[in-house]
Amino acid sequence: MTEATIEIAGAGPAGLTAAISLAKAGRDVIVHEAYKEVGYRFGNTYQDFQGLENWTTEQDILELFEQQGITTDFATLACYRGTAFDYKQRQYDISSKKPLFYMLERGPGPRTLDTALLKQAQSLGVEIRFNSRLKTLSGQGIMAGGPKAADAISAGYHFATEMEDGYWVICDDNLAPKGYAYLLIMDGMGTVKSCMFDDFKQEKKYVERTVAAFEELVGLKMIEPKSHAGIGNFYIPDTACNQQYRMVGEQAGFQDTLWGFGMRLVMSSGLLAAQSLLTGESYDQLWRQQLKPQMDASVVNRCIFSLLGNKGYGWFLRKQSQGDARHSLRKEYQHSLMKKVLHPWAKRYYLSRRAQ
Repeated sequence: MTEATIEIAGAGPAGLTAAISLAKAGRDVIVHEAYKEVGYRFGNTYQDFQGLENWTTEQDILELFEQQGITTDFATLACYRGTAFDYKQRQYDISSKKPLFYMLERGPGPRTLDTALLKQAQSLGVEIRFNSRLKTLSGQGIMAGGPKAADAISAGYHFATEMEDGYWVICDDNLAPKGYAYLLIMDGMGTVKSCMFDDFKQEKKYVERTVAAFEELVGLKMIEPKSHAGIGNFYIPDTACNQQYRMVGEQAGFQDTLWGFGMRLVMSSGLLAAQSLLTGESYDQLWRQQLKPQMDASVVNRCIFSLLGNKGYGWFLRKQSQGDARHSLRKEYQHSLMKKVLHPWAKRYYLSRRAQ
């Protein structure tokens, strides 16, 4: 491999994680970011909350980041216990011995994941060029430009609040078709969203219903709410590279097709792309071995969940509430024999809008 400068298009978590790994190995890296700052897709005046899943491996995700040399210097809330509701407003207590996920901030703010990754990359000598849209690469590099289609949208509000920290979920197609509604609170700020996988044209109606439901069920009180929406693209490509570049993160379609908890997959793909550039290993072979089994399982999970409907969601929530939810979800995300048998059916049943 030559020691030429490696260029990366996109300063999201996937692109910055790749840049950090490459810089740690002594390579010169330039990251091109189309916007004026990191996390711009979340809004330049406020942040958003997301969940960093912690159930697909026994090892804690923050410990794994430290082993991989990725910073954990961003604000988090370890989520051990939360509350879910079904369409009849029946309540289910969700708990785990270890954090089920870590709530964190996204966007350009001082405590966010995006800013922490930016600072680490810059401390290692990575050059970040803002307002620079890289469309083609002259040499080997990485494309990390974000989602290319909307297979799901999350829409709602980010706001200040006096509510206590925590998370709440409602599985009800009347609030979020084939998806779920959620409320996240951390350090006096909150996010309430309808995460819908269908009927996008009725987005406003579902957001209004979601807010009303959380007001009734948990006493939601929003101070200075600001509307916010985002998209998710779930797609498993035949190949994520060519002779010149590797595609990572949501540009490649790497996401959790069931719930949209994709940050871990996104950042892992950045690390694998960097490994491929450093060692000459096949990037396609690396991500297929380490990421594809989980993504295949999530496609099967998505298809089953889409077919359950409101009556089936209660069964699913009851199952998660009867033991350690982290352990239960880990089993759901394993590419078991049953998932392998169902996968050909799921591939026919689920078609990403990106492939249409």
